[in-house]
Amino acid sequence: MPDLQPQNTPMGTGPSTPQLLYSERQWAPWYMWLAGAGLTLLLAAQFAHNRNMWWFFIPLIVIGALVAWFLSWLSATVVRVEQDADGTRWLLVDGAALPHTAVARSMVVPESARRNALGRQLDPAAFLVTHGWVKKHMLIVLDDPEDPTPYWMISSRNPAAALNAFVPSE
Repeated sequence: MPDLQPQNTPMGTGPSTPQLLYSERQWAPWYMWLAGAGLTLLLAAQFAHNRNMWWFFIPLIVIGALVAWFLSWLSATVVRVEQDADGTRWLLVDGAALPHTAVARSMVVPESARRNALGRQLDPAAFLVTHGWVKKHMLIVLDDPEDPTPYWMISSRNPAAALNAFVPSE
């Protein structure tokens, strides 16, 4: 099979490699990890009650691994903004991709308006990626008549920076 990569550019830095403009991973907060550690210790101690030490250490390792996996799974959300070689900016969240050309307008949803935005004012057809521990959101209204999704609402620790990277002209 012939090598399709040009010889004068290093691997992965060719013109088709998107440029990363913004990236954020939404980790579960410290108090969830602390509660998971407490739950792990409590359950391991229950298994070991009036038994030898193996009944403590083996459940401690198994339950600890399960709790760590669960909290890592909760922390899997990554919000990224990338720019193609042709200048198109993409918002990538949970396997979904949105080009900046489909955006009519965007705004930061502050913590004070979060409850209303996710409550009675929420459109059931909206695309949501939210976590209870991330209090700010970005609202991106779409301008695509073919798409039944009216808007995206994405939780972000720094929504102003994410929106500035995605649609800097707004």
